Amino acid sequence: QVQLVESGGGLVQAGGSLRLSCAASGSIFRYHTMAWFRQAPGKEREFVAAVDWKALSTYSADVKGRFAISRDSAKNTVYLQMNSLKPEDTARYYCAAPGSGFDSPGTSSYGYQHWGQGTQVTVSS
Repeated sequence: QVQLVESGGGLVQAGGSLRLSCAASGSIFRYHTMAWFRQAPGKEREFVAAVDWKALSTYSADVKGRFAISRDSAKNTVYLQMNSLKPEDTARYYCAAPGSGFDSPGTSSYGYQHWGQGTQVTVSS
């Protein structure tokens, strides 16, 4: 059974940092691109960052230079280090993976078939 479990969210002041983690079941991790999306109330889910199985990363323009995505194959875990947080980063953050390994799912949520339950990040001004 495919499972993605996020953790690490919380409340932080503007300018602060958080690190999100996403633990994946073994069958979904080794050759899968792993991504983070976020969704704020009343807004559509949006792409944040992704890392492929070769550890090549992609970022949205909003977070590039502030966030860093990484993966630890030994732990089947993907991380999102978030620095210089802004109130507009407030959202529920979701970990996602495509249906098959070696897929290039891109930055649209439609490219991802597996989702975690999300973890809330709130940035106060």
